[in-house]
Amino acid sequence: MGFERDIVIVGGCGHVGLPLGLAFADRGLRVVLYDIDKQKVAQVNDGILPASEPGAQEVLDRVAGSFLVASSDPTVLSTAEHVVIVIGTPVGAHLAPDPQAVPRAIDELAEYFREGQLLILRSTVYPGVTASVERLVERDLVGVEVAFCPERIAEGRALVELSELPQLVAARSPYAMERATRLFETIASKVVQLNPEEAELAKLFTNTYRYIKFAAANQLYMIANDFGCDYERIRQALTDDYPRAADLPGAGFAAGPCLLKDTMQLANFDDNRFTLGHASMAINEGLPLYLVSRLEKRFHLAFMTVGILGMAFKAESDDPRSSLAYKLKRVLGFKAERVLTTDPFVDDPDVVPLDEVVAASDLLIIAAPHAAYRDLQTERPVIDIWNLLQRGVRI
Repeated sequence: MGFERDIVIVGGCGHVGLPLGLAFADRGLRVVLYDIDKQKVAQVNDGILPASEPGAQEVLDRVAGSFLVASSDPTVLSTAEHVVIVIGTPVGAHLAPDPQAVPRAIDELAEYFREGQLLILRSTVYPGVTASVERLVERDLVGVEVAFCPERIAEGRALVELSELPQLVAARSPYAMERATRLFETIASKVVQLNPEEAELAKLFTNTYRYIKFAAANQLYMIANDFGCDYERIRQALTDDYPRAADLPGAGFAAGPCLLKDTMQLANFDDNRFTLGHASMAINEGLPLYLVSRLEKRFHLAFMTVGILGMAFKAESDDPRSSLAYKLKRVLGFKAERVLTTDPFVDDPDVVPLDEVVAASDLLIIAAPHAAYRDLQTERPVIDIWNLLQRGVRI
């Protein structure tokens, strides 16, 4: 059965879907990005990136309107051989994942699937969701195969890592495995095959291990700081030409849309016996509170204006999702006389220009280590746990 296009990506104009679509389109595949956000769809079709991603604009300029188009019409799902779903598993108000979110979304789109398609789950899913989707497909979508091919890219390096990092591919049937492997071999340097349950855990383990490493660093930072020592000076000394400690991170906010959420999913899946994960969450989420408690011992915050530099969840990003800078802002809102925020990338009505924040603040905190702050010139005290200014990280 012939298809008009090679790939349709559901959720295709977001941080995960758009770089993937661009990568495939740049290899000559015919891609349509399906997204319910009509503003983003219009931007992509006009050749405008809806979110910052290095290198993406150049690719979009090459493929927009030819190999890649965007649409908010769900009927486009019927036009492509491969349907890639980038709808992840959300964590609800009670910090519990919703394993039915992905099957529910697929069920809502069921009428647009066609026999002969390969349905690929791309975002993180709760363990067992792939099997749940397989049951749904077997019942309602005759002739559709299922694969789970999780993304493991970092925002800001998406297009580079899509081609350089190995791609995990998982499927129950040999035919689905062969099709998914062949598809991702067009963009990935290497394909690693697993069964669906192994791949689901591999994706969660990837982000959780990274989150635990950040927690270890942040705990060590607090210990050193409370003892009057500079953690960054210690870290640089112990990692100097010493390979067994080479991956010890610096201190800093460990946040964003994936690390905490995936650690929480794994903890929930393990019946809340994942004590290492819970400890990591307490450490990383508690870092803003620790900083404020230390600052209260040094400064009269109630009479001060505090400026927060960087509201994104990481450096050089425009993504504020789950950023601990906002938690820091909320805590300081109770402690300081006034709190000002700035960020050169984040679209937030509360942010103001950097020079205004520096001029009006009595104390500055670098929350996201954007390169724009590296040459910061001020006589005011600067709290810099990232060591962006190369002056140490003691508070």
